[in-house]
Amino acid sequence: PRLLAQFFFADERVTRVVAEINGLDAELDPQQYLVLLNQLHLSQAHLLAVLERIMEECIPTQRHSRDYLVKFPEELLVDNLGNHMLFAAECLLAGTFLEVEEADGAQLRPQARNLLCSLELVRKVLREQSLSQPGSYPEAVQAVLIQFDRLFAEFELSYVSSLVVVKSPEEIYRQQEIIVLFCETVERALLLGYLTQEMIDGYEPLLMFTIPRLAIISGLLIYPEGPLSLERSPEQMSRVFSPFYNLLKKIRDLLRVLSAEELCLLERSLCTAE
Repeated sequence: PRLLAQFFFADERVTRVVAEINGLDAELDPQQYLVLLNQLHLSQAHLLAVLERIMEECIPTQRHSRDYLVKFPEELLVDNLGNHMLFAAECLLAGTFLEVEEADGAQLRPQARNLLCSLELVRKVLREQSLSQPGSYPEAVQAVLIQFDRLFAEFELSYVSSLVVVKSPEEIYRQQEIIVLFCETVERALLLGYLTQEMIDGYEPLLMFTIPRLAIISGLLIYPEGPLSLERSPEQMSRVFSPFYNLLKKIRDLLRVLSAEELCLLERSLCTAE
């Protein structure tokens, strides 16, 4: 059950698979090479998962900040992102630029080299520690883990930034504004009886349509200075709404001519319409 013991066996598996790959002629047996390559990815993913748990146990308050993850597109935030980063670093060090431009790859190579060297040092130190005192983490072990954690985070941010346009602080703030708008919309809908707490607690599927509809009305009429403010230019709005700038203006103009009773009737109908 000890994490260092788990790390030892996970590391042994990675070492064994790498040795098999190095001893295989890929051109003579391409099928076996692909099998071993898949085994390597799986074993490395397991090794990183155990290492992550060790860092959470050993250096929980000294972890490098991962706040930058909010800048990444949601499709990149997957469980195997760390393993993908490790594979990318290995490719860059080998001079292979699978996803990035050659110029970007050349700039990333020093970071990739430092990361992989740090990982090798972590593996060496933790192997030795697992064989001597598998239940403790001396300061020297902690220092190695802190360095690896920092280098991994720095490479992850740099590599992803070379692949995609990461969100700017302004776009992140706009998304937070949308979250606030949705929260205030739900609070208002509960107060007016459009929704019930039971619907929210029960994850009523209709809410996926109801809340955004009500949020558009709230954003245009109730909170006109929020993320749906049409006093801004389309470029100043969140990318969620900016493509619909002209349509939102038409909706706002129509809403403004409604009486309070008509607005209430409209909102109630939006809570039931499919």
